[in-house]
Amino acid sequence: MYYLITYDLNKVGQDYTGLLNQIKTYTHIKPMKSAWFIKTSDPTAETVYNKLAKFIDKNDQLLVMEIHRNRWGWLPQPCWDFLKS
Repeated sequence: MYYLITYDLNKVGQDYTGLLNQIKTYTHIKPMKSAWFIKTSDPTAETVYNKLAKFIDKNDQLLVMEIHRNRWGWLPQPCWDFLKS
């Protein structure tokens, strides 16, 4: 399964190393400043979210969405290659 993870981390000075390290446990690529594509055997976006949510604060925002084949946009070629793999 491929998922898009995107977030707004709103607490100034907060250490988000745990969140970033958890994201990096997945096969991943970072197409934008606060967005990641991951590949995982986790069965749902909720499963991924629950693994990540323990590293954010209540005032942060976190979205995990399954990526389907119907997609279009302008990204660096390595990102498209990742999604096609």
